Amino acid sequence: MIQTKLQPTATGAILFDTAVAPLADEAWFDAAAWRARGVLGAAGRGQALFVDLPFGPCVLRHYRRGGLMARMNADNYLWIGAKRTRAFREFRLLAELHDAGLPVPVPVAARYQRDGLRYRADLITRQVLNSMTLAQRLAAQSLDSEMGIRIGRCIAAFHARGIWHADLNAHNVLLDASDQPILIDFDRGRRRRADYHWQQANIDRLRRSLLKLGANAGDSAFEQGFWHPLLAAYHATLGDNTSVSVDASGNGGLA
Repeated sequence: MIQTKLQPTATGAILFDTAVAPLADEAWFDAAAWRARGVLGAAGRGQALFVDLPFGPCVLRHYRRGGLMARMNADNYLWIGAKRTRAFREFRLLAELHDAGLPVPVPVAARYQRDGLRYRADLITRQVLNSMTLAQRLAAQSLDSEMGIRIGRCIAAFHARGIWHADLNAHNVLLDASDQPILIDFDRGRRRRADYHWQQANIDRLRRSLLKLGANAGDSAFEQGFWHPLLAAYHATLGDNTSVSVDASGNGGLA
């Protein structure tokens, strides 16, 4: 179980797992220093950095806005209290999910830096070694029915507990060295009352991202060989005893 400690800093605070160190170090979050030193890699909209900390390989992610808002305000958020900062909320959600046995990155530390009514934030998680995103597996043309089944069961396990992922897309599904799925990037994710509409919206979002990345709607290799097994496993894991219908667009609904 993750044991957390809050450590004040000159401009904010760090929330961290005491299993990694008795005291947190702001140097962990120094992206400029990591880049100068030569990081192990980078990925994602915010260019998450793969860094080698004293307690093992980790991922450092700076919170950044997307879309049109990013042009005006790249990484500042309105201050409404420490507990409601993006980093602290995601850290606590990941800790809860990890302790419940759900496949998520292990949270290490979260930091906010406050400047009046604004703040900036960062999150560090354990790196999932030898993993690839679902988007990368699609690009490598290595999707199959067994993978679809595992991903469907994985998503259902989160939905059964009322866990909503705000951006469930092919970049946020990892496959580890054993092809076991792990969901990443729970920024803005939260617990919700179980409801078919938001659960289905999550599934639809994942499908749209796959199609946008090059999956062919209607192609049997994708539909029959990956997507339909994913849907069937998803509904079966949720304990749905009704049949699963698949409309012409490939979306799964309850018959």
